[in-house]
Amino acid sequence: MAKICPITGSGSLVAGGYSNATRATQFNPTGKVRKYPNLQKKRIYVPEQKRFVKVEISTRGLKTIQKNGAFATLKKAGLI
Repeated sequence: MAKICPITGSGSLVAGGYSNATRATQFNPTGKVRKYPNLQKKRIYVPEQKRFVKVEISTRGLKTIQKNGAFATLKKAGLI
């Protein structure tokens, strides 16, 4: 399963950087690292359909569900 949140669409990023000590002294790259979104497996109750939906969703997506409601958010994402 892809590590992408269906609600926010956030996926993995390639991050690279230098430590501050390296920046100060010489050029020595630290390499690239893959950063993944904070995905959680959740059972979300949808009162309009009177059932639970299992979703692997980011924590920001959970905040979106709390703000806009489960049914509207999951329907917009195409999960219902």
